[in-house]
Amino acid sequence: MSALFVISLPGRCFAIANLTHQINEEINDKEIRLIGEEGEQLGIMSAKAALAVAISKDLDLVKISPNSNPPVCRVMDYGKFRFEQSKREKEAKKNQRVVDIKEIRMSPGIGDNDFLVKLRNGQKFLSDGDRLKVSVRFRGREMAHTEIGEQLLRRFAEGCAEVAVLDKQPKLEGRNMSVFLSPKPQSAVKKKPKERPTQVSNTQEGENI
Repeated sequence: MSALFVISLPGRCFAIANLTHQINEEINDKEIRLIGEEGEQLGIMSAKAALAVAISKDLDLVKISPNSNPPVCRVMDYGKFRFEQSKREKEAKKNQRVVDIKEIRMSPGIGDNDFLVKLRNGQKFLSDGDRLKVSVRFRGREMAHTEIGEQLLRRFAEGCAEVAVLDKQPKLEGRNMSVFLSPKPQSAVKKKPKERPTQVSNTQEGENI
């Protein structure tokens, strides 16, 4: 059972994370530190005495920090804890965004207008949070001038610099040269300064400006 649950003690913090928990009779340590259901410290005692405390409250004894010295256990409703954790995990998965890798292809002889159209498309993909692969395909004798493709790719990466970072330098594989761009975090994207309104001259009508 994967879980995340944080318990704070003076000077220390314990987390239940990625563990299969020992509960109730499975816990047989000579001494454990017991935490109550409200997070209160109940002291160090035997696992047997701690289980008696949990049973008296009609709750479970759960080992939350097995590597501590002594191990830390908590009194809780383990069934409820697992149910709530499952809900949180489902909600987290639902809110996860799948990052797509978009691809833009160009030829070494692409015109400026077509280049700008592809650049705008690439900027949009990156602004939407997708990674971007930009490729130049060389045909025939174009292989003798791969530097043209490299210049195109660097020019493309520079045009996306405000919203993306270059993952790797241009790399030639067969007849294709490619770069990968990753979107910057939104907090790192520089917003363009707002244009100030043009000041209206106080010159009176009829005067030369």
